[in-house]
Amino acid sequence: MPQWLLHVDLDQFQAAVEFRRRPELRGQPVIVGGDGDPAQPRKVVTCASYPARAFGVRAGMPLRSALRKCPDGVFLPVDMTAYETASDEIMATLGRVAGGVEVWGMDEAFVATDADPWSLATTIRQAITELGLTCSVGIGDNKLTAKLATGFAKSTGKTSAEPEHDPGAAAGIFELTAANWTELMGHRPTDALWGVGARIAKRLAELDIVTVADLMAADRQRLAAEFGPNTGPYLRVLGHGKGDTELTTTPRIPVGRSKSETFPHDLTDPGEIRREVARLATEVAEEMREHQRISTRVSVTVRTKTFYTRSKQRKLPTPTDDIATIVDTAMTIIDRFDLDRPVRLLGVRLDLLPPPDLDA
Repeated sequence: MPQWLLHVDLDQFQAAVEFRRRPELRGQPVIVGGDGDPAQPRKVVTCASYPARAFGVRAGMPLRSALRKCPDGVFLPVDMTAYETASDEIMATLGRVAGGVEVWGMDEAFVATDADPWSLATTIRQAITELGLTCSVGIGDNKLTAKLATGFAKSTGKTSAEPEHDPGAAAGIFELTAANWTELMGHRPTDALWGVGARIAKRLAELDIVTVADLMAADRQRLAAEFGPNTGPYLRVLGHGKGDTELTTTPRIPVGRSKSETFPHDLTDPGEIRREVARLATEVAEEMREHQRISTRVSVTVRTKTFYTRSKQRKLPTPTDDIATIVDTAMTIIDRFDLDRPVRLLGVRLDLLPPPDLDA
């Protein structure tokens, strides 16, 4: 097992990619989401630059709310192709300077080392800066501490790649291990832990377990009785800052691929609903054919105006990448729905066979 785990997290990733190709936007409150039109309903912020966050804009917020909070913001459409390309550059760079990489998303990853972690973290930040982007690096003795250390790293200092007048442009390096765990984490609420959400934190509070220190001192049997024989003890392990130390560099192979869309206005015409399902099925089928993936099952999801959500599926007669067959199957499935209520969202999912090289 490596002595050190490092968590690398890109700063304001989507906005930073936009800055790289449009430098004049640096330092401005940039808000990425939807088609870039803040007047369009039901579209949300996917990334806000640090200046935009200073106005209270956050990912997941409706674009209309973001406009109210930041009327002078620069709204840009989501460009997933550009972000995926940048992510590929980032992961390739990490592989070059750090060796094995465990990818956790487009903008974050874990690496490991037995050497000086601060030296590696500095090298990583420099290499990312050369890509025209910035990152924060958390150093830990396991993935939990490394991940949490990144949060501290984002408040340790400015990066020279961002303007001085950008108060949120924090990037740095931070180390969190067993040596400083209690000092830095003991007084924090339990939901400060990676893996403890609001619902679990609320249940813990009902047991008078409010802080991480409380969780560290909690009785194992009491936790097991409340959360089950596996989850209960695991929560106590998290409270003590323990976590996975193994770096998994094997790429995750998706077992399915889906595409969904929330529409600006509810769909009520069955013909229009069918056309949108056909479009979504075509797009996801074309994408999977491009990646040489074979589909085995098609699922269609419908969410109504009242947020009632239901999915129906059908197994394909034989595994295929034939776009027409996949679209026809999606059409057969949507015809099984009673389309008597306004539709808010539609989605199409394909279940996939493993890639050919994994079958060898």
